[in-house]
Amino acid sequence: MKTRILSALFFIALVAACGQEAPEQAAVEAAPEEPVTTTLPRTASVSGASVFFISPADGETVTNPVKVVFGIEGMTVVAAGDDTPHTGHHHLLIDTGLPELGLPIPSDAQHVHFGDGRTETEITLEPGEHTLQMLLGDHLHIPHDPPLISEQITIQVE
Repeated sequence: MKTRILSALFFIALVAACGQEAPEQAAVEAAPEEPVTTTLPRTASVSGASVFFISPADGETVTNPVKVVFGIEGMTVVAAGDDTPHTGHHHLLIDTGLPELGLPIPSDAQHVHFGDGRTETEITLEPGEHTLQMLLGDHLHIPHDPPLISEQITIQVE
């Protein structure tokens, strides 16, 4: 008799539990997702400082290899790792928008780093239209505050 009662109670509990979510799972699914916003300390830039393209010019038609010359005013270009105040190094953004400004600039085919302090380079691009933009990074590749961002230019590669 005792065994039958325990079996019946177990069966009722099992049936009741099948239609309910676990309390932890229900709480997780009900909570709205909040965006994760992570930023790191940013190095101050000089008021009025700027970065810009010396070449190529916006709208220019070019051939490979494309010579890109970076300009800067109000700050000094140094190698990555050098944390001298009011300095940084160039990053070339190719066919992409700006990265998250509170984090290190990614390093890939669309975010080219010049941590060695170079102020010019030659790149090879597929024929067609391309956008280029410059972003100065500090000693840790994090954009300054406020960031030094060039105008985005468009070039045509033959």
